[in-house]
Amino acid sequence: MDLDGFKIINDSLGHEVGDVLLAVVAQRLGRCLRSEDTLARFGGDEFVVLLEDVEEPDEAVRVAGRVTDELRRPFVVEGRQVFVTASIGIAMGDARTKTPASLRRDADTAMYRAKDEHTDYKVFDLAMYERVLDRLENDLRRAIERDEFVIHYEPIVDLKTGEARGMEALVRWEHPDRGLLNPSEFMPVVEESGLIFTVGEGVLEKVCRQVQLWPQDRSTSPLVVSLSPSAVQLRRSDLARTVAQTLRKTGLDARFLSVGVTETAYIRVLERKTAALDRLKKLGVGISIDDFGVGYSSLSSLKRVPADVIKIDRSFVKGLGEDVEDTAIVRMIIDLAHTLGMKVVAEGVEGWAQAALLSKMGCDLGQGYHFARPLPPEEVPGFLAR
Repeated sequence: MDLDGFKIINDSLGHEVGDVLLAVVAQRLGRCLRSEDTLARFGGDEFVVLLEDVEEPDEAVRVAGRVTDELRRPFVVEGRQVFVTASIGIAMGDARTKTPASLRRDADTAMYRAKDEHTDYKVFDLAMYERVLDRLENDLRRAIERDEFVIHYEPIVDLKTGEARGMEALVRWEHPDRGLLNPSEFMPVVEESGLIFTVGEGVLEKVCRQVQLWPQDRSTSPLVVSLSPSAVQLRRSDLARTVAQTLRKTGLDARFLSVGVTETAYIRVLERKTAALDRLKKLGVGISIDDFGVGYSSLSSLKRVPADVIKIDRSFVKGLGEDVEDTAIVRMIIDLAHTLGMKVVAEGVEGWAQAALLSKMGCDLGQGYHFARPLPPEEVPGFLAR
């Protein structure tokens, strides 16, 4: 569910009024739901409702009707009468047929259809998705022509000294109508359409050029920027050749670049073969194993991967110091990585206590909102200076 015209309220009455309105909207939404339903504000003026044990779309449609009726009544915020409407998308699915991401994507697709047709709600159907795919693919082709893909950089920080030792490059799409989109909102279409290679090469070149613009001590501790190729790119036998050509073209030394591969991609895509990674390693490019701990790889597989860095998945870091099992797993991964001669990065560090405990455990590096949110490139030099 997306509030219609919320930006106008924010711009005209101010963000404080907008925040109060969001809180009141949330209260009203809660009154439309059963106690077992889940309501979340997903970001901005977007809300998500999870209805469990629903047999027919009509049940969800009735909830959407209650929400629409509830929002039609005016809101009084700081003495002002405010009116808002909503566009609602409905998607059905279960664990056998849908992942959480695909279920939300389908609801998102239906929501945008409701917006386009100026109706209160729409129920997702496959034809709707195919139309969106066609339109999104056309938008993607235009985005490549207009250079609408931007890179944000999440700092990777030395837990002992607080200095930045690296950046993780994260691609975003600056869509002219929908604003800044995360990869989950467009990357599946990029892969399905075959545009992933064009987009991927463009992102790689942009990153290689950007790294050279930042001030850093290039002799002792290079600021390494890591990229994570998609599964489709990893399947290509010429990935190392593409990286080598881009490094030559941009003049970047390979030691400033690292490629991240998830455990899952290593097991399912590379089928535990290291040839593609070996070729990258030979170029001098760093290799990291990302989201470690959730891919169920065997320790013998880990020994074969030519990696320099292991990144502990955020799901373990989240429970650090509170969950005994998570704390034990993190400690074990750190000890294991150091035994194998690898450095360790903890992902998703969100507080001082987590950072302090990780440092005490011997973890080398951390990244997460405790240090900084992903930064546009022009803000990186200021962060490095601080």
